[in-house]
Amino acid sequence: MTISRPVAFYAPLKSPNHPLPSGDRTMARLLMKALGRAGYSPRLASEVRTLDKTGNRQFQERLRQESLKEAESLVAHYKARPEDRRPRLWFTYHVYYKAPDWIGPRVAEALGIPYVIAEGSRASKRAQGPWALGHEGAQAALDRADVIFGMTAHDREALEAARPAHQILVDLPPFLDLAEWPVPDARHVRATEPHLLTVAMMREGDKLASYRILAAALERLQHLPWTLDIVGDGEAREEIARLFSPMAQRVRFHGQVESKADLTVLYEAADIFVWPAVNEAYGMVLLEAQALGCAVVAGAYGGVASVVRDGETGRLTPPGDIAAFADALSDLLQDRERLKELGANASRFVEQERDLDHAALRLRNALQGLTR
Repeated sequence: MTISRPVAFYAPLKSPNHPLPSGDRTMARLLMKALGRAGYSPRLASEVRTLDKTGNRQFQERLRQESLKEAESLVAHYKARPEDRRPRLWFTYHVYYKAPDWIGPRVAEALGIPYVIAEGSRASKRAQGPWALGHEGAQAALDRADVIFGMTAHDREALEAARPAHQILVDLPPFLDLAEWPVPDARHVRATEPHLLTVAMMREGDKLASYRILAAALERLQHLPWTLDIVGDGEAREEIARLFSPMAQRVRFHGQVESKADLTVLYEAADIFVWPAVNEAYGMVLLEAQALGCAVVAGAYGGVASVVRDGETGRLTPPGDIAAFADALSDLLQDRERLKELGANASRFVEQERDLDHAALRLRNALQGLTR
């Protein structure tokens, strides 16, 4: 009989209980599931959020002090427990200069347990400037980690360059729980005009920049048949609606859709998932779309190439290049056989390589030596 080992789980950027839908929240929940599948018993250790979006040192210092108090409280709480009920491991998801982990290293040190990070990013250029304190906290946590699970090749390069001698780096590419997303046995391209889909929050900044690129690319393709469904909502909705107004008869806005059943219907109805992915870490929606047989056209930012295989499950275009995005989409809109092939490859890729069991196996193999 396998004994489940307690794990303290923490996500300083966004708790798995955060009310707004996001790829970060989704991955935090999936990691907890995968840890459970791997024979561990993850419990959320803290809801303290250390995100500083604007680069305010005073705010970062307040977050640091709040985190240190939380660490002291957790150490006292855990030490009051019987030893067999204390965490055997501290596991932090997503550490970078805007959301450092000041809690986990201190708790792990006090309890004498391993400290592990999934999705850690190093950014040496932030050592000076408005996020210097957050950078310092993130670097200290990354240096302290016994194991770091790198989720993209983009992050791995910097992690490898600064890896301390004691630290193990393990690849853990983004994954899904396919039980949440019923995958059809076969994928059939619709006989009518190609159906495009995008799913993204409507926020200022990178999301709005992506919508701008998408609208500009589609304006170049009005001579071709297509329709577009957009799922998402937020403060930039009116601006985004204006961007697509020249194509209003082809575009449907669905607002925020959280139900996986409703999203599944939209994914399965689509032929191509389109998203310029400005500054995306990798993009969970790109993986979800592929699981349900959608070919993808996306911008090759960050770790997007770790979830979309260019030429095999979709097309990746140079970051921010409107013309290249339009050209890649145009090629697929006019080649239905190629589109069908990419969609079939996409669902097979996720099923065979990016499911929960594969992630659980990677976690178990990497962690079993730390928690015996």
